[in-house]
Amino acid sequence: MAESQPLDSHIVVISIDDQKSAITEVVDPIAAIQHHPLMEISRSPGHLLLLKLWQREEDLFARRMVLKESRMDSIRAEIFQLCCFLFLFHGFFFTILFANSDLRGDERRCKKWWIPSFLSLATCLVVAFLVQVKVFRYWKASRQLRRERDDSRALARCVQELRMKGASFDLNKEPHIGKKKMKKISSSVEVKWPPVSWFRENLVTFCLVLFAGLVFPAPKLMVCMRFLN
Repeated sequence: MAESQPLDSHIVVISIDDQKSAITEVVDPIAAIQHHPLMEISRSPGHLLLLKLWQREEDLFARRMVLKESRMDSIRAEIFQLCCFLFLFHGFFFTILFANSDLRGDERRCKKWWIPSFLSLATCLVVAFLVQVKVFRYWKASRQLRRERDDSRALARCVQELRMKGASFDLNKEPHIGKKKMKKISSSVEVKWPPVSWFRENLVTFCLVLFAGLVFPAPKLMVCMRFLN
């Protein structure tokens, strides 16, 4: 018969401290998850409903801002097209006028120089009026977009605070949406003078009016070119 092996070779010693540390390592993440602010929100119907409502409002703000930006892009394209039409019209108009005055230049045509001049002026004023309407709509949409961004940032801060605080968040707190903010004037804030801002917003219209004034006497120079010498 084989000799029996010693009993102590089959004994496994398990430390109680190791078991406690292993159990603690497993329990600690579970406890941390249970006390996470999002878990607290999921267990609180009021906080969960408020979070869903604010997330829906965030989505609506994002959609409205995208629509405003696309509208502003389309208005810019329309203004550019109107300006291009005006310049192309005057290009063809002056070309035809110069050709006719070169072939059939007489004194009677020279006396009627005001007809093409007023036609050019009327075209410029009509285009300038249409451009001014587009510019007004553009800056109106720009101001609305600025307010939408401010409201969206205020709502995002409240949502972030709710996610961080969890059930301890005050349900009576509301984001400052649609409320006028107090303007604080300091040395670091640029103060815009209203006439300068108004001139900057309507710069395109002023340029078109200036162009109309510059091209108004051009037909007289072309029609009466032979009689000016």
